[in-house]
Amino acid sequence: MLGPPYERQTIDLGTDDEGSVIATLVRRRAERPTGRAVLYVHGFVDYFFQTHLADFFAERGWDFYALDLRKYGRSLLPGQTPNFCRDISDYFPELDAAAAIIRTEDGHDTLLAMGHSTGGLIISLWADARRDAGTIDGLVLNSPFFDLNAPWAVRRPLAAAVSRLGRRAPHRILPFGLGTVYGESIHADHRGDWSYDLAWKPLAGFPVRAGWLNAIRTGQRRLRAGLDIQVPVLLACSTRSFRGTKWHDNATLADAVLDVEHMVRYAPRLGRHVTLARFDGGLHDLTLSGPAVRRKVFDEVGRWAEAFLAAGPTAPAAASATDTIPNADEPRLPDPRQPAADPAAASTPGR
Repeated sequence: MLGPPYERQTIDLGTDDEGSVIATLVRRRAERPTGRAVLYVHGFVDYFFQTHLADFFAERGWDFYALDLRKYGRSLLPGQTPNFCRDISDYFPELDAAAAIIRTEDGHDTLLAMGHSTGGLIISLWADARRDAGTIDGLVLNSPFFDLNAPWAVRRPLAAAVSRLGRRAPHRILPFGLGTVYGESIHADHRGDWSYDLAWKPLAGFPVRAGWLNAIRTGQRRLRAGLDIQVPVLLACSTRSFRGTKWHDNATLADAVLDVEHMVRYAPRLGRHVTLARFDGGLHDLTLSGPAVRRKVFDEVGRWAEAFLAAGPTAPAAASATDTIPNADEPRLPDPRQPAADPAAASTPGR
């Protein structure tokens, strides 16, 4: 759907009660490959369209891969229930297959997994389940979905009752919805700056079904009980949430989908090496925030990868006019694989 330089590969996942199941791996190769790669996983009512994110990594030598999960976006087939699953582990086969393609077939030696919202919950549980396999080297979570954005009575006793319903009648539609505020804040036809397919990412989302909510709640309970992710984790989110159901300009400066304090509260339960970064004015998908916030987000991701993944310099070879290029005046951490510079070897400091 994106055209060159993007490629797509279909992953056959067999069949389920709705027929054939596939996932779609989108690839954007770097012009100067370094053996490093990113695997991006979208959120609920979502698919990959954030090409500026792919550009950011590709300019720095990272091959970029994005996975449209089963029944999402490019992987949604006729007759399927959009965005539906019965358990978070349903997505592990396509994640395993994507990682195998990146590692084995394409020969990358460093793999950074990155997930947004529900994708952040999914890849956190997957990283924990594969913690002894050495599948990934780092994890970036963009506003992950760690708890329901609702009062306690809804999040706990009511959600427990709905979970029981989800086991008996998984396709039952629930009287909950996402609302249109967030969609309005990002789509170019409304109050935002981004163009994407409203058939795959409708403003008000798809119906929420009992089986999906049971899968989410079960996965969230597992995460909140504590995971043991072995690789470094960067959790990034906004500094505040917007809770209105009708449009207000404050929705352009906050997370209008989830409660960011849930993300902060449960971040330490991911593993033993977690970095938390919060961005004032950030939207739910931080990469769709305004240019100034977006620049800070990309700067932080670049510095974090350089420091904790021993990934080497993350700046592009030549400066670009895009607003996603980190500020060249920002201090950069040294590459831990390289020997320290000899101050007497040059008359000016190295970059």
